[in-house]
Amino acid sequence: MAIVKVGVAKLGNIASGVMAELLLDERADREDMQTFMATSGTKLEPADVDRVVSNLKAYKPDFCIVVSPNGVLPGPTGAREQLAAAGIPVVIITDDVTTKKEWEGVKASKFGYIIMKADSMIGARREFLDPTEMSDYNGNLVKVLALTGAFRKMQIALDKVIDQVKAGKTGDAIELPKLIMTTDKAVDGEFTNPFALAKARAAHEIAMAVAGQNVKGCFMTKEWEKYIPIVASAHEMMRAAAMLCDEARELEKAGDSILRQAHKKDGTLVAKKKLVAKYE
Repeated sequence: MAIVKVGVAKLGNIASGVMAELLLDERADREDMQTFMATSGTKLEPADVDRVVSNLKAYKPDFCIVVSPNGVLPGPTGAREQLAAAGIPVVIITDDVTTKKEWEGVKASKFGYIIMKADSMIGARREFLDPTEMSDYNGNLVKVLALTGAFRKMQIALDKVIDQVKAGKTGDAIELPKLIMTTDKAVDGEFTNPFALAKARAAHEIAMAVAGQNVKGCFMTKEWEKYIPIVASAHEMMRAAAMLCDEARELEKAGDSILRQAHKKDGTLVAKKKLVAKYE
């Protein structure tokens, strides 16, 4: 069996990048694919991006995932264009940049994309953001993306690309995802209890709204006495969203209706809802 090689370029950080390749092989036992991840660390400088791209080219993947904040910045743009020039299909994973004119060109291009609308910018003001706060925020955001269903939909979209490569498709013949992760798409099919669904919807909507507050606090407000409470409030919003997700999952547990979808060794997805049951 041919093994699908998936390259992951992690440029800077968003919560989706923390989990992107892990979602594809949650038990580290898939035999049909392997991943290689190269990262620029926290920065998006040209030299850092070039280092990532050169390592991924050497790996010779069947396709690449380029995950970064603000996918229309020069760093992520240069990375995907260099990879595409080398004949490597590219899927972009980024936060919500759909209001930017530059993004229209990407949507019309041959690149695949997954826009994670709730993967909101962090409150990056030095007076507020220390390493502990940064970690806590990302932990809450990962929980929101996981428990609302956003991560599952991202994983399924990437699995479909892997399946096409396994079927023999290469290059431009591969159909890449064109997915904007709205609240409706994230929660679709995830919940049995209607109150759990409502809580998850609320959590995803709150998480999307966090970006607006952090943009205001980081870029639109000059006085430190004013921007510190703004970014702090955004982080409180994300904490509240994570708590709603916990409540939604507990409701689903109470009804023994948690949806679980796992990969078999050959990459096949199996599913169940009852805890004490076999996958089908």
